[in-house]
Amino acid sequence: MTTEIIHSLVLIFAIVLAFIFPKTNLAQYDFQITAFLFIILYLVKRLFVAKNSSSRLIESVVFTLIIIGIVNTTGGVSSPFYFLIYFLLFSLSLLLEPLISVTSTITLIVFYLLTLPQGQDLKTLLPIISLAFITPFALFLGEEHIKSENLKSKNEKIQTDTFLFISLLLKNHLQNIKTAAENFVGDHELDVIKKSASRMEKLMEKFEKN
Repeated sequence: MTTEIIHSLVLIFAIVLAFIFPKTNLAQYDFQITAFLFIILYLVKRLFVAKNSSSRLIESVVFTLIIIGIVNTTGGVSSPFYFLIYFLLFSLSLLLEPLISVTSTITLIVFYLLTLPQGQDLKTLLPIISLAFITPFALFLGEEHIKSENLKSKNEKIQTDTFLFISLLLKNHLQNIKTAAENFVGDHELDVIKKSASRMEKLMEKFEKN
């Protein structure tokens, strides 16, 4: 399975767990469990220094459990903290793949619709429907973030290539010019200087074109 599918399945499982949690006896320990999840998040950040895929996935799962747990234990769709789900979708899109925001939104909509009593009016359904309108923005933001990261990596590679070019090529030709100038006695050394300068100029032009 691809990374996107694995991350989607893990997040779907986390969302399902967050919906089941308020219906269990553990709901009375919600503050203790939230604190425990924050401890896990802190340990993950300490142990996984690099921002690798595993640390971001664990961070996303912890955020998902905490936010949805808070919303569902304070009224669900009518919770005053429902807006936190919007931030969650944007966060998931940035931490993981942009597509995660789509799969998470579909899962949230399905479970909120299943948990609502029948015969609800549009005002009650509006917060759930709003998730579908927020998702494209989260998806777009995630894609732009990936483009920005790729551009940053490309710029870093260009800088590395530039330093390598200067250190390996120009430095060598400058050394030839310096040696010829120090031992200058006639036309031979002058010819070496001219050739080195000409090569430097051609290499600079070729590098600028590339």
